[in-house]
Amino acid sequence: MSAVTEKAVRNALKTVKDPELNLDLVVLGLVYDIEIEGSNARVTISLTTPMCPAAGQILEEAREAVAGVDGVEDSEVELTFDPPWTPERISPLIRSALGI
Repeated sequence: MSAVTEKAVRNALKTVKDPELNLDLVVLGLVYDIEIEGSNARVTISLTTPMCPAAGQILEEAREAVAGVDGVEDSEVELTFDPPWTPERISPLIRSALGI
């Protein structure tokens, strides 16, 4: 069993996309925090809006992605809106490509 890394968890979260924007959580800047302790991974994410109609789907897919990382035995994905997400969290290159 390999050691769990923040990079591995972040890569797993790249597989979870916002269905409306078709961009992943990492690119959108929705991953606020990743904590690794041994085989435990705790992730804090946000959504583009508290009223996101796909909130349940995104949260479930994020939980499945983190739990599926090699070496993760216990995982937790929390949702936060503090601080609220803004498009400035998206990398400048992606923002430019999106025209924002």
